[in-house]
Amino acid sequence: MISKETIFEALKNVLDPEIKKSLVELNMIKDVEILGQDVIVNVTLTTMGCPLKDKIKKDIISEIKKVEEVENVEVVYGEMTKEQKQEMIQKLQGKGERKNPFANTRVIAVGSGKGGVGKSTVTANLAVAMSSLGYKVGLIDADILGYSIPQIMGINKERPTIIEEGVIMPIEKKGVKVISMGNLIEKNDALIWRGPILGQILTQFIYDVYWGELDYMLIDLPPGTGDVPLSLMQSLPKAEILIVTTPQITAASVAKRLGFMAAKTNNKITGVVENMSYFICNNCSEKHFIFGEGEGEKLSSELGAAYLGDIPLMTSIREGSDKGNILAGDINTEIGKIYNKIAKKLEHLG
Repeated sequence: MISKETIFEALKNVLDPEIKKSLVELNMIKDVEILGQDVIVNVTLTTMGCPLKDKIKKDIISEIKKVEEVENVEVVYGEMTKEQKQEMIQKLQGKGERKNPFANTRVIAVGSGKGGVGKSTVTANLAVAMSSLGYKVGLIDADILGYSIPQIMGINKERPTIIEEGVIMPIEKKGVKVISMGNLIEKNDALIWRGPILGQILTQFIYDVYWGELDYMLIDLPPGTGDVPLSLMQSLPKAEILIVTTPQITAASVAKRLGFMAAKTNNKITGVVENMSYFICNNCSEKHFIFGEGEGEKLSSELGAAYLGDIPLMTSIREGSDKGNILAGDINTEIGKIYNKIAKKLEHLG
């Protein structure tokens, strides 16, 4: 005879696809009805518009059908009340004062000092490369006004799930959990905000997004050494700084200022990456140093930081970013090998 206890045990194996916790643990199973060999499961969702409810249904049916004697499974959806949502939020975030969600996470803020050096592309590819090494990785697009991470990651048409005020579920792509202003506003909306407001948004990205357990959090800083990078470094004193530059003397010079700012805020400069370092001609297969040579290594030496490597100027990287198709996680590609090498160097510096 089928018992409710047996069904609930089976349901403990069904995880919410976004929160990664059991539906039973999250109190999302309202009731279970047993009618002979048929089982009806009543599930309460945070919102009836949940984009992953079909997966939840599929997983529920799969687990319950493993129970002996069960023939048919029906899933009935309902929506949580405001009180139930608040209870879930307390379960996820804990009670009392907001805790640092990255207390056990290695935080790496990626900056360049100036725009146009491919910092966001490097950040996104590195995040995917770290994920391919088996780490749980998050990515915050801190460039609120000039966001580009959604396009690069191929999630520009997606919207995060908002459980309730104070809890946002990040979008997951290629094993990386991502949040960006670009996924919260309509396309082409103009954002004209001052520093204090931008700082509030970043605080929400840190505390109001349910990140779960992460090994690495990469933060794509906006260009420059203004209020946003400064306030972010001050709010995350253990954050390491990874500097992206190009071989141009001007780019390395501006990037150096970011390094000096990091020193003033006592943030460790963990390394330097030189992007668009060289170009390999398809006809002659020789390296051409279009923008200069050696500035990345020189900068790392001046800042007392590790030189993590150079990334060539490649059409495939540009095309991948434009199409939202990141290849860094595939070790069989040239891009994958380059970023895997940088990721492993970063791993060993931790």
